[in-house]
Formats: sequence, structure tokens, C-alpha cells
Amino acid sequence: MLLDRAGREISYRRIKVEVLSGPDQGRSFVADGGELSIGTADGNHLQLTDPAVSRHHCVVAVVPRGYQLADLGSTNGTTVAGIGIERALVQPGAVVELGQTRLRFDIGDDRVREPLAVEERWGRALGRSPAMRRIFALLPRLAGGDTSLLLEGETGTGKSLLAEVIHDASTRRAGPFVVVDCGAIPPTLIESELFGHEKGAFTGATAARRGVFEAAAGGTVFLDEIGELPLEMQPKLLRALEDRVVRRVGGNEVVRLDVRVIAATNRDLRQEVNRGRFRTDLLYRLNTVRLRVPPLRERRDDIGVLAGHFWTQFANDPQAAPPAELLIDWLRRDWPGNVRELRSAVERAVLLDDPTIWAEISTTVAVAEPAAAAPVDFDDAASFRVAKERAVAAWERGYVRELVRRHDGNLSRAARAARMDRNHLRELLRRHGVSITDE
Repeated sequence: MLLDRAGREISYRRIKVEVLSGPDQGRSFVADGGELSIGTADGNHLQLTDPAVSRHHCVVAVVPRGYQLADLGSTNGTTVAGIGIERALVQPGAVVELGQTRLRFDIGDDRVREPLAVEERWGRALGRSPAMRRIFALLPRLAGGDTSLLLEGETGTGKSLLAEVIHDASTRRAGPFVVVDCGAIPPTLIESELFGHEKGAFTGATAARRGVFEAAAGGTVFLDEIGELPLEMQPKLLRALEDRVVRRVGGNEVVRLDVRVIAATNRDLRQEVNRGRFRTDLLYRLNTVRLRVPPLRERRDDIGVLAGHFWTQFANDPQAAPPAELLIDWLRRDWPGNVRELRSAVERAVLLDDPTIWAEISTTVAVAEPAAAAPVDFDDAASFRVAKERAVAAWERGYVRELVRRHDGNLSRAARAARMDRNHLRELLRRHGVSITDE
């Protein structure tokens, strides 16, 4: 992938594949964009008939370091040079085996050129890297339409923020932006949450209630973590999206929809289709436009600008900036929690107001032992503030661990019981390595 000297566009050679042997020998495909998917299901760029190939078998994508082949959790696997791979960089001429099919990966002579935004922000979204400015160049067109969008990316990459800024720039900006966390609603209540219910529809339904799709009329519904939606609920959502009507639980009246749907997931839904956890037809309906939000480790140019932005926020000083030694340390990290993890690191650093202390505790906080009242671990090398931070971290982890255990892993109930914002509780759980199913 090449960046032009003016920094206005990126270019890459087209991806090509040709079937060398198997039921589809002679078939080939040349990609128009930065990805080429292979499988037996409709919607793949190269659709095969080989019964030993999975519905969504593998994908070749342009990445900063070249061309990456990734298996999508196929049944029979993907092999290159006799070695089974999950993800690997491949060179032109590589022969790939899947099922009974052998195909050759290659690249074309002509280049695909994609524009980059000049500005380093779009709305409240920030990014200096080519990867983010590539997205910023697309957002005006996406905001100007009304089609469904699917945002894919690891947890903490900023999918929710992008959904909101797309809504804010759209013709629906005057309408509501309603967020549904599909992973936080009990399966027995999600139909009522989405479509509403009539009085007496079930035990506890003491009054009629509008669902999310009704409440968001004229605006946008953001279905966060759509990959967590129960399988039995997926056909009902599909019908609502296709027919643009819903019925409340226990009701007969048809409610016409006037909403735009943006969905987000930290999973590759094609893999979920292969595993039988997500419906192919719903994937196609949501996947009208798919946008991958890259992890922070793939856009290190953004670490400095994001850290500076968060620093001025938490320091409440527009002139404040993080110390150079902290920036150097942050630039070396992989950030598995992405932008959300960086934001937490900046918040902690501003709170401590001492780079040395931050460096001492940054690796101990995540592994602190849970305890309701942890004994102080005296260390002659540690200052009072460091020892205090370690003790607080241990207590905090013990508290959130016990909190989610008492509420059977239900994030929403735990947050209500603690009188805490659900997103803040989710961040504490992530920070301390506690899952919502932690016993």
C-alpha cells in the first residue's frame, strides 16, 4: 500500500485469484477494492461450488504490510505450501488450497486509488493516520445516504463514536440517536426492547411501551454488538428491516418504521455464519455498506494526537500536553484495548501527575489480586502514592468481580445496583480483566 507524496491518496495493486483445479477450475476474479472473499455463499467475490469449501471460507485483504490471507473459521481449513494458516501475509504466485480446490493468488498491474481526507478529524472523530483519513474521506458519502451500515472492528476502536458522528452529519440529525447494546439485554426481553409491547403481553408488562424502533422515528438506531443478538431473534429483526414495519409484543397493529440502522460488531460475522450463530440473510441485509475500523496498533500515527486530545480533556487545560517519556512509552505499546485503553491510560496519568509513578503501576494494576480489603504489600522501593494505587486497584477489582457475580453476569443489573454508568462499569471490568461471566 503506497501513500502519495502529497498525502492525498493511497494506492495498491488489484487482488486477483484464479482456480487452478477443483470443481470450479478456470474461474477467476479481480477485486475492485481492498478485499476479495472466497466461499460457497452468495455475496462472496469468488463463489465456489466445491462442497468441501465453507460458506465464507477465507479472504484476501490489502494491509499496510502487503496482502493478508485469513481463514474465516472454515470447516476444512486453508492451506498454503502444505501449512494450515489462520492468518498470513502471502506473496504473488502463492497457491492456496481449500477443500478440493487449488487457487493461485496474484496481483494486477493497474492500481486502485483511494482518496484520503485532508483534515485529521471528522466531527468528534480524530485520526492522523492514512487508515483513519481513508475512513474520513468516505464518511460524507455514508452520512448523506440512508442505507444500513455495518461497522466492524475490535473492542475500543471507536465504532460507537463513528456511528454517532455519521448520524450527526446526516439528514436525520434532528431525530434521535438510539443505542441498543445487543449483548447487555436478556434474551427474554430483547424483542420487547426492540419492538415494544402492549399492556399485559407478559408478566410484568403493566403498561404499553414503545420499542427502540418506534422511539427512534426520524432518527438512527445503533445496534451495538449485533453479533450477540440471539439466533431466534434474528429472523424477526430481518423482517423488520426488509418490510420496514414492526408489531409490538402482544399486539396486532402494524407500526411503520422511519429509521436508519447502523450496526457494529467486534466479530467477523462471516465466521459467525460458518459457526451457525448468525444468519446469512441478516448479514447481507446489514452489510449494505461495510466499514472496518482498524485497531490502534495498525494506526500508530494516531496515538500522539489521541493522547494529546485526551490529556487536555482530563487536565482541563487546552495548553496541557503529555510528557515526552509517556508518549514514547505509549507509542511502543500494542493497545489490545485500543482507543478506549489509551484513554484510560491518559486519565490515570493525569490523575497521578507523575510519569514515574504511572510507569511503576501501569503493569501492576491489570494483575492486582482481588480482595475486599487487600493487605498492603509494603515495598521499600515504592512510594506511598504507588502503594496506595496498588491497594485501590486490588480493592476495585475485587469489588467489580463480586458485583457481577452477585448479578449473574448481567452487566445492566450490576450497573444499576452500583449506581454506576454501564459503560463505566464495562471499562472497569476490561481494565481489571474481569469478564461479565466471571465467577
